[in-house]
Amino acid sequence: MHPSGGHVSRQGIRNVAIIAHVDHGKTTLVDAMLRQSGQLDARQELPDRVMDSNDLEREKGITILAKNTAVRIGDVKINIIDTPGHADFGGEVERGLTMVDGALLLVDASEGPLPQTRFVLRKALERDLPIVLVINKIDRPDARISEVIDEVYELFLDLEATDDQIDFPIVYSVARNGVASLDPDSRGDDLQPLFDLLLTHIPAPTYAPDHDFQALVTNLDSSPYLGRIALCRVVNGTISRGDRVSWCRRDGTIEQATLSQLYVTEALERVEAESVGPGEIVAIAGIADITIGETLAGGDVPHALPAITIDEPSLSMLVGINTSPLSGREGSLLTARLLKDRLDAELVGNVSIRVEDSERPDAWIVQGRGELQLAILVETLRREGFELTIGRPEVVTRQISDRLHEPIEALTVDVPEDYLGVVTQLLAMRKGRMERTVNHGIGRIRLEFLVPTRGLIGFHTEFLTETHGTGIAHHVFHGYEPWYGQFKERANGSLIADRRGLSTTYALMNLQERGVMFVGPGVEVYEGMIIGENSRSGDMEVNPTREKKQTNMRAASADQTEKLVPARPLSLELALELLRDDECLEVTPQSIRPRKVILDSNKRARSKSKIE
Repeated sequence: MHPSGGHVSRQGIRNVAIIAHVDHGKTTLVDAMLRQSGQLDARQELPDRVMDSNDLEREKGITILAKNTAVRIGDVKINIIDTPGHADFGGEVERGLTMVDGALLLVDASEGPLPQTRFVLRKALERDLPIVLVINKIDRPDARISEVIDEVYELFLDLEATDDQIDFPIVYSVARNGVASLDPDSRGDDLQPLFDLLLTHIPAPTYAPDHDFQALVTNLDSSPYLGRIALCRVVNGTISRGDRVSWCRRDGTIEQATLSQLYVTEALERVEAESVGPGEIVAIAGIADITIGETLAGGDVPHALPAITIDEPSLSMLVGINTSPLSGREGSLLTARLLKDRLDAELVGNVSIRVEDSERPDAWIVQGRGELQLAILVETLRREGFELTIGRPEVVTRQISDRLHEPIEALTVDVPEDYLGVVTQLLAMRKGRMERTVNHGIGRIRLEFLVPTRGLIGFHTEFLTETHGTGIAHHVFHGYEPWYGQFKERANGSLIADRRGLSTTYALMNLQERGVMFVGPGVEVYEGMIIGENSRSGDMEVNPTREKKQTNMRAASADQTEKLVPARPLSLELALELLRDDECLEVTPQSIRPRKVILDSNKRARSKSKIE
């Protein structure tokens, strides 16, 4: 039945997303809201950042996947979507915002709005969602509340917000302590002022009372007992368990399906429901092949809802099976077929990545939003038992008006004033263009640049080295601009093993003067494996397996001791940053080994001479 007449609202529900920059306190605020809702068992031990349930999320201290919970305030149920704060996981943000009617924008009382704040706010304003501004961490000694509020207003104006959108309420909080207030000079006793604002400023979901059932699939989950579970926002109508519905697929076809189970969220649990009405966020089981962006509809003439639009990827890298001499020793999933099936499965639940064929039958080009998103995917695969060969990240270019364009990032760095010159020089070498400088008068200065995305590959490690670990850098996709031309890459070459064997203390002792070592003694190496970073430009082939010759003569230096400098541990993100064009990464469940694409030194030399 087609809708006729006006929409009505369902006052017993509010759907709200919490959006913010990384580490501004989203998940901590959700913890406090759950504790104060009164729905949790008093004896239940609630861990910190309970919504970050993924192992990688807990290790890295960031939210990677959007997740929902629910609290009850009086007779009103508030469905809360906790979204990632990093732009690399923007697909999760975009999906989460399709499920809600308003958003809480968290901003740190000291740091103010940062690049990801702009990104998530832009997405919320594009959907015309009302905003409640939460100034968090007002107990920080360097808090500058009034200046941060002015910066947020400036951000709204930059994003061309309407008058209604700019007229947002403000609440001041310390999420860690679970307190909020409408007065910046008062801490408050609990989060009741925030709950009151949510109920008054976030509108209740609206629906057409005479419209047939419609629900949009915005996320997927799985259960060993129920199979694939679709998370949906019910837009119109009511659905009951066991009902037959029309399944509007992405390819335009329509099939009939039966809903075997319905679940709604209460606090941290999913509970079975007999029927679900409009505005509710529901988990539906019974459709094995359903994917994100599809519509479930009732009635004789089903109508699909608009599909979810996701920003295009800006970075790509080659992902293939492990081809090194040490392959098959640590992992259990080694074949190209298994890897391709796993990448296809990732496409179902992760709408912000693309997988394309490459020139090789055992490798594929994976495109994503940024280095972190691609590194998280690779880390997930290695923990599942895959052995992989990973290529150097490359930017995804476009032809616009017959000209080659490349992606540009808006970079914000926060550094002590003493490092202003060195950071400016570092970014100038990478074709960075300074847009703005802000000095808050507290000994630190904030710089804003527009930089080609490829200029930021490998930037973070060098940036932390130059600022002695005191610099903070965040970036977000800005747009496409004409190709900036070539610029200087990593100045240091690589130390390359020239044979296979076990590394020895004696050999490494002599080699450590040549640069920074990535391996310690007793590690198996092979020809073409990168064992360290050269202190000079250009690659150097070395023998890390050399042993000390034993003689019957006592050496004059026998009583002298030399210290072997510990090897530099390589994380996945750091190893990706260090790669050059002719290098790749061997990734196994227990090891990360940089290596040359062509392992044989003679073949490598011939290949280099052909290019030149």
